Amino acid sequence: MRPRSVRELLDDVDVKLLEYLKINARTSVRELSRAVGRSPSVVHGRLKRLERIGVVRGYTALLDYRMLGYEVYALTLLQVDGEHITEVEKLLAREPNVRAVFDITGEYDVAILTVFSSVSELDAFIKRMLKVPYIKRSVTNLVLRVVKDEPHIGRSIA
Repeated sequence: MRPRSVRELLDDVDVKLLEYLKINARTSVRELSRAVGRSPSVVHGRLKRLERIGVVRGYTALLDYRMLGYEVYALTLLQVDGEHITEVEKLLAREPNVRAVFDITGEYDVAILTVFSSVSELDAFIKRMLKVPYIKRSVTNLVLRVVKDEPHIGRSIA
């Protein structure tokens, strides 16, 4: 019987490895092997498998953009000509200040999360974005306070 999701392919060792990687992706294979009670070669093989099947997409540093001078966070909703939604999403995804692009349902078609060092940078971005002929309407909301911005869900993966 074929599994319905990749999650069904994960056993307790895989789940434990993912939980440790969520906390610190720099954890060494040796440390991970001690934590899950398996040899380093087994852990290395498990990690490679998790990468190959797409559960682990990469290892990265989590930056605090506010500390780097990016004080303006914005959420923008876009109405896009239906035939060109994917094209617009790809265009937006290439923008350096765009953190996320979502294809959504409802009155709007696309949502984007952006960060800028100033309101004038956001203003220039919006004006440039609205020159795209397939974007029919936009609504931009400034984020006043970030309550939660975490890359991982809090509950166990299993």
